[in-house]
Amino acid sequence: MRVAFVLGTATGGTGRHVAMLVEGLTRRGHRTLVAGPPSVERQFGFTGLGARFVPVPVSDRPHPVNDLRAVAAIRRLTREADVVHAHGLRAGALAWLARPRAPLVVTLHNALTAGGFTGFVYGVLERIVARADRVLVVSPDLGERMRRLGARDVRPAVVPAWRLRPATRTPQEVRAELGLGERALVLALARLAQQKGLDTLLDAAAGVEGALFAVAGDGPLRGELQARIDAEGLPVVLLGNRDDVPDLLAGATVAVWASRWEGQPLSVSEALMAGTPVVATATGGIPGLVGDAGILVPYGDADALRSAVLKVVGDAAEAGRLARAAARRGAELPGEDDAVESVLAAYGHDREKD
Repeated sequence: MRVAFVLGTATGGTGRHVAMLVEGLTRRGHRTLVAGPPSVERQFGFTGLGARFVPVPVSDRPHPVNDLRAVAAIRRLTREADVVHAHGLRAGALAWLARPRAPLVVTLHNALTAGGFTGFVYGVLERIVARADRVLVVSPDLGERMRRLGARDVRPAVVPAWRLRPATRTPQEVRAELGLGERALVLALARLAQQKGLDTLLDAAAGVEGALFAVAGDGPLRGELQARIDAEGLPVVLLGNRDDVPDLLAGATVAVWASRWEGQPLSVSEALMAGTPVVATATGGIPGLVGDAGILVPYGDADALRSAVLKVVGDAAEAGRLARAAARRGAELPGEDDAVESVLAAYGHDREKD
């Protein structure tokens, strides 16, 4: 089978998911092509996983000239494909406008969390993507929205994390690096962006004594968040991007997500696989991902988030119970083979043809 992937700018989960699919499909003897901005090839190395990569200007914002070029390139590149699989609204809409001869599958990894002109554009793109042959979604609420917009075939997407590599440092070494002393480590893995609800995280941190909130990740809100941390003397440190997430998870007392919305965040999967207690907002695909292996709170409720963190930090027995539950749930999560089998089913691929 010849599979053509189309994606736009991607810095995290979307690109990693496409890389997982490329690697798995190539291993099964399928031919893959990836069309997208040069930056995604530099970051995710699709050619090294067996795909042919072709640079296509799929930007993260409307750009009339680049969009016309992208549509023309996608039309040309997908002529011989058996299926076209686009990831994200922008890529999905451009792929549909290219009118590929092959079936078009679109995976939606995110939902709208902003209004105004951005929200209007997002809504237009959603209506275009709803016309695809199949739409794969990372959360039930996203699926319901696409059905309301007329999507004919909506299915759950399987977006697992890569199996977590072992930590290379001890929890004590991690704690020493962060200067924790006797304090608990409350770890947040998040891009510093509006979707992640970090204003609520800072509100919650203001009322927690005996703990340090460490945020691993970077993004456009770094300056604004740091200014508030400094002005209010909050027990929060911004670590920036880190390549030692397994070490941080092993040293954390609890991992926290205050997000406005999430699909199937790979960072939550990683925390579960590491056996780290989880506190997260009950939004998007998080409840289905976490199950009963963590504490879920409403989005935007700093008091509820603070109470949940204090429950874990202040009760060793509860922390131990949640750690065991997380490890069990992590072992149950779908893996790379499940993701590949899921997309093959969405492609209408008959395994007996192999």
